[in-house]
Amino acid sequence: LCVRVLLVSFVVAHALAPSACSATSFFAAGASRPRHDYRDALSKSILFFEGQRSGRLPPEQRASWRGDSGVSDGAAAGEEVDLEGGYYDAGDNVKFGFPMAFTATMLAWSVVEFGEHMPPGERRHAAGAVRWATDYLLKTLAHPGVIFMQASRSPRIAPLHVGDPWKDHECWERPEDMDTVRTVYNVSAARPGSEVAGETAAALAAASMVFRDDDPEYAETLLASARSAFEFADTYKGAYSDDTDLRAGGCPFYCDFNGYQDELLWGAAWLRRASKDDTFLQYIQNNGKTLGAEDNTNEFGWDNKHAGLNVLVSKEFIEGEALFLQSFKDYADSFICTLIPESSSPHITYTPGGMIYRPGGSNMQHVTAISFLLLTYAKYLSKSSHTVNCGDISVGPETLQLLAKKQIDYLLGDNPMKMSYMVGYGDRYPQRIHHRASSLPSIRDHPELIACKEGTPYFKSSGSNPNPLIGAVVGGPGEDDAYEDDRADFRKSEPTTYINAPLVGVLAYFVGNPDPGNSRH
Repeated sequence: LCVRVLLVSFVVAHALAPSACSATSFFAAGASRPRHDYRDALSKSILFFEGQRSGRLPPEQRASWRGDSGVSDGAAAGEEVDLEGGYYDAGDNVKFGFPMAFTATMLAWSVVEFGEHMPPGERRHAAGAVRWATDYLLKTLAHPGVIFMQASRSPRIAPLHVGDPWKDHECWERPEDMDTVRTVYNVSAARPGSEVAGETAAALAAASMVFRDDDPEYAETLLASARSAFEFADTYKGAYSDDTDLRAGGCPFYCDFNGYQDELLWGAAWLRRASKDDTFLQYIQNNGKTLGAEDNTNEFGWDNKHAGLNVLVSKEFIEGEALFLQSFKDYADSFICTLIPESSSPHITYTPGGMIYRPGGSNMQHVTAISFLLLTYAKYLSKSSHTVNCGDISVGPETLQLLAKKQIDYLLGDNPMKMSYMVGYGDRYPQRIHHRASSLPSIRDHPELIACKEGTPYFKSSGSNPNPLIGAVVGGPGEDDAYEDDRADFRKSEPTTYINAPLVGVLAYFVGNPDPGNSRH
């Protein structure tokens, strides 16, 4: 049973011993190793999303071992409901709306912030990956007063996810063969889900910036829909995890541990960035303290948006356009200082090999998301005279870039296991990832049905997966830097869309700036 829990009930804050990991030794480690092929890694990190697609696949589909799946999704909520498309979140066959929306937000932010460093073909593929998600998210808003999450035909609904997670996880079968119930869960005015609606607003607003030049009509549709989603989130406040029925369908897989308040600010922040509408700036200013903008934790992911929110909003202050937003830069600085070994702040944990580590499994989600924020904040700082104030030391953008590079080089192979944690990159990488479609014979090579329990022998097999999911980044090693390449150990061997989404932006940055300190921004 795959339980991907993002722990937010406490903050791990272990200080690094300076003798073991000073800033100099920490950033310099591995500096003499051969340079990684960031362009190859970028290409593969984007290709991964084609292996996660649900729905009818397009003629240009490059992950050719996949086939059409979930083409009747939404029918359980009524014939007029079409929820075909979108992404399976990880190694299962369920479409969870909350992490999918976050995936779309981070893919879009990757293109918005670092798309200029992408080769033209890769930027096109990245935009295609964004659109595969946003086309689906628009369908969840396609009915008057609706954002679909789960099965219901009541007014004012919003989808949480498609597929029964409990029944899905009892089976080991290809998405093309799915015979489990495709339940559609939803939130409504009476059963709110502000976190899903707020994240959907953020995703659509961010994506509107991706398509503004190439497809302005689509961009306007996205932005208008983002406004509608945000209005729903703000009008009907509440967390889906507080509803007994919705909690049963979404938990423990994607419980909202952190509350919905950060998604309201996050959605408003992206609508401000995309539209320049002062209404959303005022919303942030008026509601920041009430909705917990000052909450400081050294994490950023599908459930907890505070660190990303503070980095995003601080941009206007750093650029001198909104001086009353200084507190958001202060909060962003506080987050960054938890990552700097020599600062006086309580620190996030690093493994002996130098990887950012948080307990709970799927650790690479923290590595990629935090690395993205480091590079984004460095970009904002580099265009000003601002630095990060960490008590008795001041940290500039180059330090943040070097820290991010250390993390990504670890992911790509500069680690104690001397292996890449991206499938298909380098000479040694995971062979037995926890992923149904990858581990079973492809529909092309084995067109006969492989039913629910018939896939179990493949799950238990010690052999390599027959369909390499190129570009997939697994959950990665534990606090001891060890990785066993065990399909059954989903905490380490399962890839997710929200691991890869911020990684796209990080790798794009390093394509254009392989040597931080001598970078063009």
